[in-house]
Amino acid sequence: MSDAKTLAVYDAKAAEYAGLTINQADHDSLRAFIKELPAGAHVLDVGCGPGHFAAEMVAQGCSVDAFDGSAEMVALAVQQPGVNAYHAYFDELDVESAYDGVWASFSLLHSPREDLPAHLSRIKRALKSQGVFHIGMKLGDSAARDSIGRQYTYVTEGELMQLLADAGFTPYATQKGEAKGLSGSVDAFILVRAHG
Repeated sequence: MSDAKTLAVYDAKAAEYAGLTINQADHDSLRAFIKELPAGAHVLDVGCGPGHFAAEMVAQGCSVDAFDGSAEMVALAVQQPGVNAYHAYFDELDVESAYDGVWASFSLLHSPREDLPAHLSRIKRALKSQGVFHIGMKLGDSAARDSIGRQYTYVTEGELMQLLADAGFTPYATQKGEAKGLSGSVDAFILVRAHG
């Protein structure tokens, strides 16, 4: 993600964002994700925010690398015990067969639609064979800024499944719901786990 206005919002509101309650769907999906990983799994958290998910993975025995485009979010994430967090953008991911799992919880939705195929291909390349990928996106068919200025790309379920298939993933678990975010709006979302 390199949208300057979106990153500025996250830099300014990092502490507020960190204080948001993690909704139950995320808890459930995180537990399911971790359960499917091998013991001592090496995991990448793409767009880690304040590092709460990464910290839970570490607590469950994973080795976690995490990155975010917001420097203030990274500053919070590095305070989480055991989390190796660094500042980077999606298009800087350049490793091959390095991770047992990749977690992208509501981060790739800040990418322009036309960049999603390349980002997913980089993630597929970063995963070991049959590695587990989790992605969370907001549902819709448009692209727009929210009330606090963040840029979003909304996807339909069919579009997301096609994007994943085109990148070489095999989706096998899907969950949908609604949640209130940083801007105060309640939005429909989709969570998908897929094999690489």
